[in-house]
Amino acid sequence: MREPVDLRRQRILAVVRSRGATRVSELAAELAVSVVTVRRDVEELAREGKLRRGHGVARPVLPETEQTAVPAAPPAADGGPVALVVPERHAYLYETLHGARTAFEEAGVRIALHIAPTAPGAEQPLVERALAQGARGLLIAPRWRSRATEEADYAWLARLAVPAVVMERRPRRGSALHAVDTVCTDHWYGIHLAVEHLTGLGHRRIVLAARDDSPTARALRAAFTEIAADHPDVDKWALALSSPGAAPDPEAESAQEGIELPALLAEVGATAAVLHGDVDALMLVQSLRDSGVRVPEDCSVIAYDDVVAALGSTPLTAVSPPKADVGRAAAELLLRRLGGRGPAGPVRRLELLPELKVRGSTRAPGGAAAVPGPTPPTN
Repeated sequence: MREPVDLRRQRILAVVRSRGATRVSELAAELAVSVVTVRRDVEELAREGKLRRGHGVARPVLPETEQTAVPAAPPAADGGPVALVVPERHAYLYETLHGARTAFEEAGVRIALHIAPTAPGAEQPLVERALAQGARGLLIAPRWRSRATEEADYAWLARLAVPAVVMERRPRRGSALHAVDTVCTDHWYGIHLAVEHLTGLGHRRIVLAARDDSPTARALRAAFTEIAADHPDVDKWALALSSPGAAPDPEAESAQEGIELPALLAEVGATAAVLHGDVDALMLVQSLRDSGVRVPEDCSVIAYDDVVAALGSTPLTAVSPPKADVGRAAAELLLRRLGGRGPAGPVRRLELLPELKVRGSTRAPGGAAAVPGPTPPTN
């Protein structure tokens, strides 16, 4: 599916504003489009005054030396927009964004969407520009590929001159960002649902193949380690990276080595796996089939995210976080801070519970596939 032109141009702006002067050829490679397409985008953005165009280069409107913190501008006559900052190419958080947008539209509040590129520290210059342009509030889901990049953002986010809500991120306890509003999914409960479903079917050896380059991935790995280690019906368990590029720094000496999932399943004697996220899960299922491991006949599989899990040749049972509801709750919390919906009250750290959607990829070991039924209660 082709990316909308407006979203692609937002991404170009985000890259240029965070990195400074950037070659058109580099933008084309990152966006997976032709140089001609990016050149046209840059020309249009330059006509709109959003960036400057050079010979084969796109430059930010402000000189690179001005990429420092700026205070919030006075609000516009209509109160000014709310800035939404999310990472590029992140389907999960785009669903969260749609939930937030609905709440803001109902309240008559304009939004300004900013797409942060993958470069470390990309969010800060985007937020600073949004505030300089009159944004009166912020919803943000930083990428935070590693704990180091996460903690590097704590100080400036905690010093913002406008109300802010952090989505699907749980800052470290006692950090500078602890007292900032957050709304996120209870991922511990999501892993709990997955393990209970598998052990209820009779699986006793389970593998988690997960990423390690996002706060959600790290939360899932920690939750699985705790739950599997303490569960009376889990005899053996193991962790693996879900793909070679799923670590924050694959070149680091401390990075976990990738391991082929079929080999790990055989080593552990596992009959079930939980896979994060959906695209990695679908690719791992294909890898299993190529190795002669059938899903669910030989191995039951649960995906975590449920963005495209249902679209596999075998629809995957999945833990489904309440993505749109997280965005809506975050927007409603920010509206309270802005004075639009009742008293603001104390700082809130909200957690919403995910649900398990049973499809055709799980079954009892050597038995019939699990029959989809009512979703387990989440209260």
